[in-house]
Amino acid sequence: MKSVETKHLKLIPCNPDILKSAIQGDEDLAKFLQVTVQEAWTEFGTGPLQYSFDKLTKSEEEKGWWSYFPIYKPENKLIGSGGYKGKPTTEGVVEIGYEIALPYRNRGLATEMAKGLIENALKDKSVKTIIAHTLAEDNPSTKVLQKCGFEKVQEINDPEDGLIWKWELNIK
Repeated sequence: MKSVETKHLKLIPCNPDILKSAIQGDEDLAKFLQVTVQEAWTEFGTGPLQYSFDKLTKSEEEKGWWSYFPIYKPENKLIGSGGYKGKPTTEGVVEIGYEIALPYRNRGLATEMAKGLIENALKDKSVKTIIAHTLAEDNPSTKVLQKCGFEKVQEINDPEDGLIWKWELNIK
């Protein structure tokens, strides 16, 4: 998979080697990617990275449909994480997610990252709908999704996260 380029970001698709270095720690990751790694670049820890690693090592079909690392081009610095929750379903649905480290928020970078992920997903002709989930309250992530054309379509009571909102971007 090729990286996704936006104005300020290079979104690097993670393969098992990249994920393995990320799980081992920031120093290994920085050396592997040849970038600086922002302190506290992810709020989610290594669990999701391990999950992506497991999915990618089990199936070649999953390649490009999991974790992406946003490199802030002006500083050659990893500043968050994001990507997809697996390959598109048989109905053509794919879910995106993203996070930007605290010092880089409120600069439009989350929106830029989300748009890059959307454009990348749409290169696959099977994708019909892109979804995302947020906490059930107005917050920076809901603003990002609205800027990207998503509509809130459902309120869900998630057993782990409580009340969440489901967002949808239908492809014309």
